Amino acid sequence: MPTERTGHVLLGVNVLVLGYLPSAWQSPRLGDDAFVDPDYWRRIGHLAEKGTLDALFLADAPALGDPSHDANAGRLEPTATWAHVATATEHIGLVATASTSFNDPYELAERLLSLDLLSGGRAGWNFVTTRGAAAARNFGLPDVPGRDDRYDRAEEFVRLVLDLWRSAAGGPQVAHHGPLFDLVGRLRVPPSPQGHPVVFQAGGSPKGRRLAGRFAEGVFAAELTKEGAIEHYRQVKQYAVDAGRQPDDVKILPGLLLSLGSTEKEARRRSDELHDTSAPAYSTQWLSQSIGFDASTLPLDEPFPEDVLSAPVDPQTFTGSIGFRESIVRQIRRTNPTVREYLRQTRYTGSGHAGFVGTPEQLADRIEDWFRSGAIDGFNLQPDRLEDGLEVIVDEVVPILRRRGLFRHEYATHTLRKHFRASSPTRGAAAPARSA
Repeated sequence: MPTERTGHVLLGVNVLVLGYLPSAWQSPRLGDDAFVDPDYWRRIGHLAEKGTLDALFLADAPALGDPSHDANAGRLEPTATWAHVATATEHIGLVATASTSFNDPYELAERLLSLDLLSGGRAGWNFVTTRGAAAARNFGLPDVPGRDDRYDRAEEFVRLVLDLWRSAAGGPQVAHHGPLFDLVGRLRVPPSPQGHPVVFQAGGSPKGRRLAGRFAEGVFAAELTKEGAIEHYRQVKQYAVDAGRQPDDVKILPGLLLSLGSTEKEARRRSDELHDTSAPAYSTQWLSQSIGFDASTLPLDEPFPEDVLSAPVDPQTFTGSIGFRESIVRQIRRTNPTVREYLRQTRYTGSGHAGFVGTPEQLADRIEDWFRSGAIDGFNLQPDRLEDGLEVIVDEVVPILRRRGLFRHEYATHTLRKHFRASSPTRGAAAPARSA
């Protein structure tokens, strides 16, 4: 195994409410109202903190999902959920995904900094742009703007939020007159013990990666192969250097979908059972959304047609994730499976985010290999069924990583920024926006 790199890996858990597979709700351990049960959320926070994990991530949901392929069609608002968890924990970082497409920068800056202050400096913001007409219609629009327009808004939005956070720390009053936002004022919330929330970015398009290099302190990436992860890792770090930052100012954490068992056979059986008890169209609908083509029309026992794989993607109209699509197409080209074989394969290797089906020891091997190979700074783990999957991570995976010198035995830091060894908020990413 490569040994070029030393240090501690970062570990987050993407809290997809009940788990990433639609059948996760069927767990006998869960009540019908688990996703709105305060005790459920406290248990998740306590478990993560028991394992000395770095952070929990929770996405917003500006539209109801389709339960046939969305594991968690209904969700609570993440900053409210994390405020509740913060009262029951002391160390775990609490990252809320919130869109730049359907929020107001002043209100969101105030809400996130309030969470950061009240949690003792443990909040993070994972900024994304929103795709899909369903979300747009909830805000009185027929559809979302084109991708370039969404990323232009995201850049101005993030710059403005950072300026507002800087104003809370005694910086100058914000006087911003930009193409999309016009604001004069400052935040009323004091700075937190870590200054302001740690900024994360999720998005694999070229514009998204450049934004990550300029502003993000962490990237929630989507990588299916180690080779692709190494390429992405170097690219985003270079974008950070180009923006006047240090490479280590931005940490890369790809998502990793997990099914764990005491043996590989047991893990595969668990994965199969959870897939088989999910809606029959789950895999096909997810693939269709990810590649921008109706996969249900493809012959199951033939390879993917070349015109589907090589079809040019118009970034302005494509409603999926460009990063997911690129990873999936690379994976298909590498093995040239039939459509049926690929759908079966994704149970074990992932679709969009990489998948892992195996034992805790094998997962530790995977984490160590990618970390020492310079592909990641850490992983954002996504258990198939959250609560019992998180228990295995905490009770079995983490101790293996500790024995290998790759993870902490106890918290030595109290803020998310220090967990991530992130740069001071006055460096790099905090460069003031230029006002017109």
